[in-house]
Amino acid sequence: MLKRTRLPAVGAAALLAAAAAFTAPTAAHAANQLGNPGFETGTLSGWSCTGGLGSVVSTPVHGGGKALAGAASASDNAKCTQTVAVQPNTTYSLSGWVRGSYVYLGVTGAGSAWTSAADYTRLSVSFTTGATQTSAEVYVNGWYGQGTYYADDLSLDGPGGGTPGDTQAPTSPGNLRSTGKSATGVTLAWDAATDNVGVTGYDVYQGATKVATTTGTGATVDGLTAATAYSFTVKARDAAGNTSGSSAALVVTTDPGGGTPTGFKQAAPYLYNGWGNPPAPTTVMYATGVKWFTLAFVLAQNGCNPTWDSQRPLLNGVDQATIKAVRAAGGDVVPSIGGWSGNKLGPNCATTADLAGAYQKVIDAYGLKAIDVDIENTDEFENTVVQDRILGALKIVKQNNPGLRTILTFGTGTTGPTSYGNRLIEQAKALGADIDVFTIMPFDFGNASTDMYAATVSAAEGLKAKLKSTFGWDDATAYAHVGISGMNGLSDNNEVTTVQNWTAIRDWANSHHIARLAFWSVNRDRGCAGGGLQETCSGIAQNDWQFTSITAGFTG
Repeated sequence: MLKRTRLPAVGAAALLAAAAAFTAPTAAHAANQLGNPGFETGTLSGWSCTGGLGSVVSTPVHGGGKALAGAASASDNAKCTQTVAVQPNTTYSLSGWVRGSYVYLGVTGAGSAWTSAADYTRLSVSFTTGATQTSAEVYVNGWYGQGTYYADDLSLDGPGGGTPGDTQAPTSPGNLRSTGKSATGVTLAWDAATDNVGVTGYDVYQGATKVATTTGTGATVDGLTAATAYSFTVKARDAAGNTSGSSAALVVTTDPGGGTPTGFKQAAPYLYNGWGNPPAPTTVMYATGVKWFTLAFVLAQNGCNPTWDSQRPLLNGVDQATIKAVRAAGGDVVPSIGGWSGNKLGPNCATTADLAGAYQKVIDAYGLKAIDVDIENTDEFENTVVQDRILGALKIVKQNNPGLRTILTFGTGTTGPTSYGNRLIEQAKALGADIDVFTIMPFDFGNASTDMYAATVSAAEGLKAKLKSTFGWDDATAYAHVGISGMNGLSDNNEVTTVQNWTAIRDWANSHHIARLAFWSVNRDRGCAGGGLQETCSGIAQNDWQFTSITAGFTG
């Protein structure tokens, strides 16, 4: 094993003695000078880690939803640093929570503390800047050959590097608004305040009580009572500890709890114009009573340009004609953006803003009430960068299109979301994406003998539990954000969802008041017993449009 030695530390007493030769140190105001101190941005923004060995993880964390992981190797201690502006001859306090083998927290040239601990442990270091010092480098690192360490909720308390004695307060935050709510929580957003030195954080108040502190322009307040009105305000803080006046008050009433929650409800089987002898949508509507269709698939063409199947334009084609026919018959559509295969917008649009712009083109083309992003395969679902890009883009279009409903559709295991599904949900919360419906696809589990009713219910219950734990929702609110998108008849793995199975799934969905029920696809909703996996039929004995008729009975 490599020899482990402690890094040299400079005693606080020695620093104070040296500083006293010039003048007495200034006491620090309690204001965190570190950027991205809890890594809640989901990135290493503000931090630089040696060897590219730093990353942001969602577990284990000390507070919030993110923490730093430093993968120390035999040749690199995964040192992560941040340089901050400080005031001369001033005392500062550095603290943070770490876990792992031989983890160090310190200030370059001014001392450090260390620990070896299996659980998060608090470290702290006090230091005083020199007579002419205007910056300090804060660091956290592991030790050679000791494996991954974790750090979270770091804080450098003291005045910022602005003009000493600054007394100018920030402006008040503007446009306080609610971007989401449930029976037990409210998500808030506001416009950034300004300050001569710089805003360092915001405090959220419920009445006269401070209920949240954040460095960003949004926060979620949980632990509220259903069907109750709450008044919120926000104040800004700067590096010198000055506090702004309150924003205008915002009153938000939480959703009803228990019973049948209000919210978005949608029975929308997939209809695909790209193959499978697509039926006339009005024929299906008149025969079954279904009102919504999920229209597949919007893909990318020539970069970040949305088209149907990467070849048919949004306007003046069969897809627009389908939408017009459905609406003329009293129904509507939700486009499905993505899917398992093809050239997708998520990886082809270089930035979150670009992707939001592509989504907006689809919304504007049809005046949509809802959009669905079917996030699958390694290029989107198992690509964390693209996952975050999609969530950020959906957040933007949700904010820019009041009343628009956003849906995410993704694969699942029999007991609930996979690791990538769990991450998608956690990131939706962390990024404030305000997704209306998380729809799982409970099929292709890999075993032809799977009980598709039992597996579907088990997967949906697992999704509900994940939403409940991530967002702090009660059962009723979590169910009201759940969607199910099955596969009628034979699946790709020769699983069989029978008419009886789908009826039972529909009845379960109604009794638990979920948000959405869909299946793949109306093109296949025709009988062909023994026909195997087909594009134009289900491979089992059934009446034409029987699964669509069952789905039309979903009311949530």
